[in-house]
Amino acid sequence: MGLQDILSKHVVQAVKVIYNKELPTVEFQATRKEFAGDITVVIFPMLRVIKGNPVQIGAQIGQYLVEHVAEVEGYNVIKGFLNVEIKAAYFIQFFNSIKADATYGFTSPDPEDKAIMVEYSSPNTNKPLHLGHIRNNLLGYSVSEILKASGKKVYKTQIINDRGIHICKSMIAWKQFGQGETPESTGLKGDKLVG
Repeated sequence: MGLQDILSKHVVQAVKVIYNKELPTVEFQATRKEFAGDITVVIFPMLRVIKGNPVQIGAQIGQYLVEHVAEVEGYNVIKGFLNVEIKAAYFIQFFNSIKADATYGFTSPDPEDKAIMVEYSSPNTNKPLHLGHIRNNLLGYSVSEILKASGKKVYKTQIINDRGIHICKSMIAWKQFGQGETPESTGLKGDKLVG
């Protein structure tokens, strides 16, 4: 059960116990940076069910959460917003459970989906590799892994194109202007010599 589910269940219980009213839904939002708290319960939508001062309602629900929910450490109420502080132990347990689950965040592949091929890098065989190739390798691999995590069947590929006109041009240029130099005689790598 996720944090919002835990809190939602207990906020509904709090409203039932304190006000003897049925709350249909609980609205959450991220706590603003300038306030203490990890998650915010919005009180204003509750005013349709519970009549009263939103600050007092928030304080009563906050106190109930502190007393009845093991994950809640504290709270503060700003106008109609109940900012709930969660214990560090909850986050440690949550991150440990993610760490233990090797498939956390991954979607199972759908056999009906078409496969996706991601081609990346494919460097020119006549020129040295450089930083741009590393960037393209990292980007291509990352995109492939993101697609795989989203449940797609992914094929990664690169074309080592050593058959094109650029190879022929390089061979002719070396024959006519290379003066018999070789990588061994010049101390250069082959791609550096030809490029």
